[in-house]
Amino acid sequence: MQTNNRIIALFLTAVVLLTATACHTGTSTQSSDTAQTADREGNPVTLPQKIDRIISLGPSNTEILAALGVADKIVAADTYSRGIDGLADDIPLFNMMAPDGEQILLLEPDVIFVAGMCKTGGIDPFQVLSDVGICVLFIPTTSSIAGIQEDIRFIAKVVNAVEKGNAIVADMDETIDAVAKTAETVTGRKTVYFEISAESYSLYSFGRDVFLHEMLEMIGAENILADRNQWIAVSDEVILKRNPDVILTNVDAIDEPVKEIMSRPGWDVITAVRNGDVYFIDAASSSRPTHNVMKSLQQMAKAVYPDKY
Repeated sequence: MQTNNRIIALFLTAVVLLTATACHTGTSTQSSDTAQTADREGNPVTLPQKIDRIISLGPSNTEILAALGVADKIVAADTYSRGIDGLADDIPLFNMMAPDGEQILLLEPDVIFVAGMCKTGGIDPFQVLSDVGICVLFIPTTSSIAGIQEDIRFIAKVVNAVEKGNAIVADMDETIDAVAKTAETVTGRKTVYFEISAESYSLYSFGRDVFLHEMLEMIGAENILADRNQWIAVSDEVILKRNPDVILTNVDAIDEPVKEIMSRPGWDVITAVRNGDVYFIDAASSSRPTHNVMKSLQQMAKAVYPDKY
């Protein structure tokens, strides 16, 4: 009986949403209070003109929404968004990889912003929500600063905060221009290894086509793994052979990650370790593709070239 009641409640909620919400993927007849567009993944969607209830599944989406001044409209988020400035403490937090469709429906969102990583193996866990009329907008993880800026502009347009979105992007450009101007004065580019997962788990870093690689280039440094692509596992042997001048880490899964790197057996021959040039970079701002990467950009610049920045 309890199961039947849950099914009936889900069905009734879906019916209400079908009549009250105008956004879904696919084609539809556009009404005067909707707007046809496409999400950042290229899926056609119809946006409701008025958006008062937002669900944000993905901490990057949540950070951008908060910066745009609409955090008060977020009625639920994902567990990784916990603690983001502006987000209410008492809202429901969902597992974004396994969303509770029934609970999401009961919250009656006007729109759901979803991180692209939620699609695994090409399976869309939100299709059932789209099918009942919920506006689901996918924001794939971008590989570039320009892509981050486009995400901000897109989300700003959806929530009717275009002017604020443009201001955020302009602030990013100002920071980038200042860093680039200083980078032009750099002679003898330093080589850098940026660690995003520690030895106690498995060494992990990145090559090209990652916004962090682009940021290393912006400050006038050279990624020792620039001959690789995207996010990669790497061995001790490779790091030892390529002998970076500086090591950066944003690992926060262990205590004192800098000390852990400095004490690794055999790593004392690496120039960065020998000279004590191992530095921690803020984990949240360096791992989430949002406007806050500018904080990490400045930290990276000062760590690698303290006499320049």
